[in-house]
Amino acid sequence: MADDVRAGGKKYSVGGVMLDRPFKIRRLGHFGLDVHDMDVSLPWYTELMGIKTSDPIDFGARLPPEEQGKHGTGVGYFMRHGTDHHSFVLFPRRVRIQMMKHYNQKLTINQITWQVGSLREVVEGSTWLREVGVRIARAGRDNPGSNWHVYPLDLEGHTNEIYYGIEQIGWDGLSKPKGMHRRDYHETPSIPHRSEYAEVEEGYADRVNLLDGHRHKEPAAEKHDVGGILLGRPFKVVKIGPVRVFAEDVGDMTTFYRDCMGLKVTEEIVWNGHRCVFLRANTEHHSIAIYPMALRAELGLSAHTTLMSFGFQVGDYSQLRAAIAFLREKGVTIRKLPPELFPGVDYSAFAIDPDGHAIQLYFQMEQIGWDGKPMPASARPKIDNDAWPETVQARDDSFNGEVFLGPWN
Repeated sequence: MADDVRAGGKKYSVGGVMLDRPFKIRRLGHFGLDVHDMDVSLPWYTELMGIKTSDPIDFGARLPPEEQGKHGTGVGYFMRHGTDHHSFVLFPRRVRIQMMKHYNQKLTINQITWQVGSLREVVEGSTWLREVGVRIARAGRDNPGSNWHVYPLDLEGHTNEIYYGIEQIGWDGLSKPKGMHRRDYHETPSIPHRSEYAEVEEGYADRVNLLDGHRHKEPAAEKHDVGGILLGRPFKVVKIGPVRVFAEDVGDMTTFYRDCMGLKVTEEIVWNGHRCVFLRANTEHHSIAIYPMALRAELGLSAHTTLMSFGFQVGDYSQLRAAIAFLREKGVTIRKLPPELFPGVDYSAFAIDPDGHAIQLYFQMEQIGWDGKPMPASARPKIDNDAWPETVQARDDSFNGEVFLGPWN
């Protein structure tokens, strides 16, 4: 990677707006984990967390015949909390280790994925990233999901993805039928490319069965009143992120996500001598946070992953309290970590998944306005993790930020 990708001063038109790179990340789009035992992890995320499966993918079928069936199930799952085809991904770790000899066994994060605004941004961004020395794993378009993408690697090997658009799942809950998975692309396309509409019209003309798509089946009885809707658990995940990553070199990783990916540094803190950096894609206080690796053992988090935590935002504070009680009743380990490590997020708790990954449950994040400045630390609420109140006071940015679209289930 070039020492300072911003040094040249060249500007690029992104939809008529002049920027430092030919793409602009709009949001954290999806995120993925490799897990040891899919038969245990899948129900944890679907039954307990309410994340829906949108399509399976069989990695095991890609192994040599003599290896198939030796490493647990090879099936992974694209999953969603809303209408995006996938916002969360679970892949089978043992099978992927066999598939990819270059697999970094220190990593269980399989993707950190960022949405940009157009196919042109993906194509021209791919070229620019290569020019500034970023390693690119691959580019093109895969199914399921139908999203155009390029996969840059950060300086410690985490696979990032920038993509334009993604398949949407509507009221019928069906993903795109496999008969419309006409073609995978293994490089960025020439542009302009035909539209999604034209591709779907082709499928209609060929009489593809529209009912052949995958449809998630709710595994839990809908008995919890959540804001007037009956759901299978007393909360609804309405947004994903942030991603929190342990890094060997916080400075280098910050440089990558700031200068190469174009994220903005919102805030830095020093906690017990550890420098921690928080970067944002949009108006949220942060969508990724970088912490020093030395902090992992100090907090007692799993040594098998560089993931400090991944966030699931629930609908409101009452849901957050209910989620913690519900998960504890189901036998899930719940931890509360020092709130100073999460500026911009006040009340939060961490549910530990079957692999030891920490899933941060919270209900709101500080929003950054036109001046780009976070709230002064002195103005933030003081959190006592041992005594959460029944209700909390409204703030100027309460319920602000990305809005969940569509019904809750």
